[in-house]
Amino acid sequence: MLFEDLQLIEPLLKALKSEGYTHPTPIQQQAIPLVLNRKDLLGCAQTGTGKTAAFALPILQILHQEKSLQRGPHQIKALVLTPTRELAIQIEESFKAYGKNLGLKHLVVFGGVSQVPQVNALRNGVDILIATPGRLLDLMNQRYITLQHINMFVLDEADRMLDMGFIHDIKKVIAKLPAKRQTLFFSATMPPEIAKLSSSILNNPSRVEVTPVSSTVEKIEQGIFHVGKNDKPALLLHVLDDEAIKSVLIFTRTKHGADKVVKHLNRSNIQAEAIHGNKSQNARQRALTMFKNGQLKVLVATDIAARGIDVDDLSLVINFELPNVPETYVHRIGRTGRAGASGVALSFCDAEEKAFLKDIQKLIARNLPVIVDHPYHLSPSSKPVVNTNSGMRKPAAHQSYRTERRWTPNRRVNS
Repeated sequence: MLFEDLQLIEPLLKALKSEGYTHPTPIQQQAIPLVLNRKDLLGCAQTGTGKTAAFALPILQILHQEKSLQRGPHQIKALVLTPTRELAIQIEESFKAYGKNLGLKHLVVFGGVSQVPQVNALRNGVDILIATPGRLLDLMNQRYITLQHINMFVLDEADRMLDMGFIHDIKKVIAKLPAKRQTLFFSATMPPEIAKLSSSILNNPSRVEVTPVSSTVEKIEQGIFHVGKNDKPALLLHVLDDEAIKSVLIFTRTKHGADKVVKHLNRSNIQAEAIHGNKSQNARQRALTMFKNGQLKVLVATDIAARGIDVDDLSLVINFELPNVPETYVHRIGRTGRAGASGVALSFCDAEEKAFLKDIQKLIARNLPVIVDHPYHLSPSSKPVVNTNSGMRKPAAHQSYRTERRWTPNRRVNS
């Protein structure tokens, strides 16, 4: 199937062609016709499936067609609510790329930066608003934003909203929306609280589900390193000692852990930056832009930014620390292998993280291949052996694994 088969208008098709897109992903194939037919939509799709275009393209088309029939100033007709600043920026960039031939005005608002430029843009008129909950409510309370003209509302990454404690803010926003509207609801997982929320705001929705939420992208090659906690930094250098690795995204559980990894890499002459909640928005955006442009090889992130990082041809994701929520593993590794591409995801597991690994493997219904051929291998069933003369850890004796794999620094991960 081609995008031409989805009844999209010529300006959108032209923009898609200039972006190099010709074939829609499964969620785009299913969702775009439903949204164009003005149906409410419940979308359950994991990250990296092309979800943003699935709602951005039909919203742009509908608003463009309505605009041609109306006169008057720009008013906010579509609202996209999303949990993180990075994801909001990414979505706004997609609207900009797809809608460059339409003349619609779009704006992204989020906290952590001055509101003055955002307020000035609002005064000049906006058709499509992408926002994080806190800044949106703040600007609404100051009466810079009214939602009375909204006829299309997108709640994106609803489960992440719940994880981050935004559920009450979401309900406040929804209470201000017109009752008569089209609502698009997207979530990677569907816990009971999210299912209840969706049923309260959707009107006879069509359901689109692409790839079971517990599965990981098939083209992502995954592996696990059993390693002592204190040996993780040395193992990281061992893995990164490969000229074939052009870009790597490393995940930690905490902000402090992310900063420690960055300091360790910088001391080893590997340029790295961290993005997390304690960093200013300008610092986060600068690091992300450098990473996307290939100026920065290593980006270290916490889970709060996990769903807001969209980098073409990301060759490697490393879980320096395993997440304590198994679904987060799926979202993390989904940063590579996006939109049908291949990728590699490697995870470090110390003794304290065995329970996390067990939960992850239960969720994805498979055992991760164990990589044993490296200097810091720690058998899950034996203690490490230390060479007291050099201080270097010797590979420990290990049991045989049917799924065991070998890793060397020269192995290509982006071929």
